[in-house]
Amino acid sequence: MLHSELGVKDVTDNPKSIFYLLDQDEKDELQHHISISHYKKNEFVFKEGDNPSGFLILVDGKVKIFKEGVGGREQIVRMAKPLGMIGFRALFSDENHISTAVTLEESLICTVSPDFIFNRALKNSDFSVVIVRKLAKELGFSNCRTVTLTQKHIRGRLAESIILLKEKYGYEHDGTTLKVYLSREDIANLSNMTTSNAIRTLSTFASEKVIAIDGRKIKILDVNRLDRISKLG
Repeated sequence: MLHSELGVKDVTDNPKSIFYLLDQDEKDELQHHISISHYKKNEFVFKEGDNPSGFLILVDGKVKIFKEGVGGREQIVRMAKPLGMIGFRALFSDENHISTAVTLEESLICTVSPDFIFNRALKNSDFSVVIVRKLAKELGFSNCRTVTLTQKHIRGRLAESIILLKEKYGYEHDGTTLKVYLSREDIANLSNMTTSNAIRTLSTFASEKVIAIDGRKIKILDVNRLDRISKLG
């Protein structure tokens, strides 16, 4: 079970948190504008069309953000890891969400009131710069992914997705197993391909000894070759 008490401390005191740069008075004020919510696996954080409830930070767990396309097919546009921002685009643009967020495992998410973000926290210039930089990085990531998902072939797209998961979540203690367990459908939705193509390509990678598959567990056996496949597209 995840504990909300630890969640608030992580949000304010962890050097990787955007709120770490706030001074003590601002952190004290934040305590009155923050709430922690527990989510079960496969639970909606927000849905496309919802009005943003506040500034969301993933404290613990994993979340996928996807856009529903033609025929109801999902396209995963982002994967969030602990201390990552969620749903910030809608809040800052004063629009409804254009995507949906769902937990991939048991998760803790904190909500900070928009009033605090806009009226108090943004008066701290260092904090504002951190937010702008994170927004800029997300925009750059989205631009690169657009090129990848529209120009690379199936093998290149899937290889890049596996590398993305490695860089986002890392390995288990064995140093080879990805620390995230996605369904074949989610892997396909992350890579802009059908589930059947994802299954076939994963099997091909396994037969080539690039990866090993055990249910939803993926082990990277040859990261250099996987990287070459990704770059060749």
